[in-house]
Amino acid sequence: MNRAPQRAAQQGLAAVSLRVCAGARELVRDLSVQFTAGEVVAILGRNGSGKTLTLHTLAGLRAAAGGEVLLDGAPLLQLKRRSVALRLGLLPQDLEDAFVSTALETVLIGRHPHLALWQWETAEDERLAREALAAVDMRDFALRRTDTLSGGEQRRVAVAALLAQQPGIFLLDEPTNHLDPHHQLAVLGLFRALADQGRTVVTTLHDPTLAARFADRALLLFGDGRWALGPVGSALTAATLSELYLAPMIELGREGRRVFVSA
Repeated sequence: MNRAPQRAAQQGLAAVSLRVCAGARELVRDLSVQFTAGEVVAILGRNGSGKTLTLHTLAGLRAAAGGEVLLDGAPLLQLKRRSVALRLGLLPQDLEDAFVSTALETVLIGRHPHLALWQWETAEDERLAREALAAVDMRDFALRRTDTLSGGEQRRVAVAALLAQQPGIFLLDEPTNHLDPHHQLAVLGLFRALADQGRTVVTTLHDPTLAARFADRALLLFGDGRWALGPVGSALTAATLSELYLAPMIELGREGRRVFVSA
């Protein structure tokens, strides 16, 4: 296991001796990691290994079984949610809209942390929302009702809402869900570009090939408390992935890219 320094007043998001449990099961034990600006960290593991629970713990949606999450050096759970939303944004794995609205109205929800109490969205907020829709190839869908959109289109609207929020730290739970291969690459490329501009991106992924292509570091969760963290070049190998997924994996190389497939 890689160990990060203990609690320090550092900028950004950090986990210190974090424990994540599901009932009596310990999924992650003593996770210590500092997520830094300018990087993409991919979280990989089998179904039920704790990827989503870990991401939700990092987002402050659930209390850790042990340890703590720090945001800019302060305990996350002690911060006001509005101040957290200005720094940190979460894309859930699946979204259920209780109310039907237009794509533009949905994206404008991402601007709410920036508004004062009872303040309506401004023309600038609408401009940013339309800009976010354009970034995910949904410019022409602004006035479409969300219940008329396909699953992939709804997913891209959710990504646009997160972009409109403009946090410095993005937590993404399976951002490629429901997306075709073209839009999978486009969305991950978008967040890669944001990281290159100084944002922090932490994302769960099922596909180690996508992790190898877009991430800087990989956090592997084995589901029994064990974890491993390192640069994708050394953390993602056929041997480690075979152990991670309990299935034989092989690595192929093509045009300078690493591709992982089940053997």
